[in-house]
Amino acid sequence: MKKGWQTKMLGEVLEKTETVNPLQSPNTEFDYIDVSSVSNTTFEIEETQRLKGKDAPSRARKLVRTNDIIFATIRPTLQRIAVVPEHLDKQVCSTGYFVLRPKQGIDHRFIFYSLFTEDFIGQMESLQKGASYPAVTDGDVRAQEIPVPPLAEQQRIVGLLDEAFEGLATAKANAQKNLQNARALFESHLQSVFTQRGPGWVEKPLAELCDSSRVITYGVIKLGDETPNGVPCLRTSNVRWLHIETDGMKRISPKLSAEYSRTILKGGEVLVNVRGTLGGVAVASPEMAGWNVSREVAVVPINSSRVNPAFLSYLIGSGTSQHWLGGVKKGAAYIGINIEDLRLLPVNVPKMERQLEVVEHLDSLQEETQRLARLYEQKLAALEALKKSLLHQAFTGAL
Repeated sequence: MKKGWQTKMLGEVLEKTETVNPLQSPNTEFDYIDVSSVSNTTFEIEETQRLKGKDAPSRARKLVRTNDIIFATIRPTLQRIAVVPEHLDKQVCSTGYFVLRPKQGIDHRFIFYSLFTEDFIGQMESLQKGASYPAVTDGDVRAQEIPVPPLAEQQRIVGLLDEAFEGLATAKANAQKNLQNARALFESHLQSVFTQRGPGWVEKPLAELCDSSRVITYGVIKLGDETPNGVPCLRTSNVRWLHIETDGMKRISPKLSAEYSRTILKGGEVLVNVRGTLGGVAVASPEMAGWNVSREVAVVPINSSRVNPAFLSYLIGSGTSQHWLGGVKKGAAYIGINIEDLRLLPVNVPKMERQLEVVEHLDSLQEETQRLARLYEQKLAALEALKKSLLHQAFTGAL
């Protein structure tokens, strides 16, 4: 600990805050800060609701003042943290926040930055309870230790962090924009390939391009308990846009997989998400032979003499096909695509020689896009690491 610094619990450097009941003033309007109002990207209150007291939800009970810091205790590791701006002085936030109001002699932004340190977030992660909505208590937050230097030192540190983080935010925004641009460029090119077709392209319903011995179908397996070392079973979280992600993959018993033999993969099928998170489409590689799929995923067993699987995957992933599928999706609570509609998906295919040329071109472009994406993702990771390093230095007296 640096000379002149003290270690205190957060509760020791905070003033008591007020609670209110808007229902007692039914016609008085106020701005309500819900848990979703705070962005964990900008760390600002981005949106509030203007309500009358009589319409206040039961959670609208905490009064906030200018320069208070609000910290969401529900899912605390998401870091929904913000400083209350002047225009929201004396407004109301949800009981899902802990309100931190620093005492005299404590810089509010020093407290704000302390909530982003690895030590603090690590403590929140270990203390949170609950499966569906993990949360910590206000008391958990108050009990956290914080290094407290003299006010002048706090203000010096805040000045350095403000300047550094402003630069980091700009660099991060640029990297994110470049990442989005790289992906958007590939999507735009993909779209142009399948809208600016040349001579010899023929339109057929998807079902006519399939293996005559198999039909387009979707998995009927509703995943329950995972079976260690069982048969891999792909879900929408695995079938992404033009690639398959095997992290977090579920496994089912060989007996259960055998009961649904019609969806056991042989390799070379095109997989399409038809339930829940739509838009995923990818080719099952030969290494996936013997795997199965859940009922969220459709298996398209194509006739490889008519259409190349990678070509079809790119085509279904293009904007034109995605728009068509979006037009036939059904359901309110659980959105999906009927298998009969998927079988009717219009597919324009040229001769095999042209298909292979298109695949080679798109593979090359996608590889370059992925290379650029990795570079920008590495830059974002480096910026996040630098942010953590600066915070560590700041709160150990090394800045």
